[in-house]
Amino acid sequence: MEILELNSAFVVCVKPAGPDSEHAMPEMLSNAIGGPVWPVHRLDKNVGGVMVYARTKASAAALSRAVQDGTMVKEYVAWVRGLVPEEDTWQDYLWKDSSKNKVFVVKRLRKGVKEAKLSFKRLYGDTAQSLVWIRLHTGRSHQIRVQFASRKHPLIGDGKYGGKDSAIEDPRLFACHLSFPYDGMCHSFEFYPDWMI
Repeated sequence: MEILELNSAFVVCVKPAGPDSEHAMPEMLSNAIGGPVWPVHRLDKNVGGVMVYARTKASAAALSRAVQDGTMVKEYVAWVRGLVPEEDTWQDYLWKDSSKNKVFVVKRLRKGVKEAKLSFKRLYGDTAQSLVWIRLHTGRSHQIRVQFASRKHPLIGDGKYGGKDSAIEDPRLFACHLSFPYDGMCHSFEFYPDWMI
C-alpha cells in the first residue's frame, strides 16, 4: 500500500486488490499512520486504486458530501474483451441480488433498482481486447464490471461477469485518478497499475 498524501484531514493511498475498502483498509491505514481513519467511498475487494480516507469526523462529513454531490471525480482504466467504440456514455438500470452478491442490468426502474451512468474512451483496441479510460458519474456496486459485461465486453480476469482468465486472478480494473474539493482547494491524484502497459 502506497500513501500519496497524508495531512491532518485525510490520507490518500493506493489500495491493493485483496483487502476490502471498508474494514481491512482502514485497519491497515490506522496501523501505518498511527490514528483512526473513516471510509467515505468504496472499491470492490478485488479492485485496486486511488482512495481517500478521512482522518476526522468533520473531514469525513465534507468528503461524503463531495461523493453525494458529484464533485468527487473517480476515473478508472480497464482491459476489456473485444473492440469497444472509440468513446461513449452508457446509462443503465442496475439491480443487485444481495444473496449472490451479483448485479444485473434490468429494463426499467422499480424498487431496489438504481440508475447507473459512465463515460469512456478507448485508449487502445483490437478485435481481442480494449484498454479503456472510464469516468464514473454514479457509484453503483460492480457498476463498471456489469455495464461492460452486459454489452459483451467483460473485464479481463473478471470470472463473476464472464471475463474469466486462468492467468489473471482479479479483474483488470484500477481506480487511477481521484479528485475532490476540500477546504477551498481541488485535490487531484493519479496512479497507474503495472498491467496498463
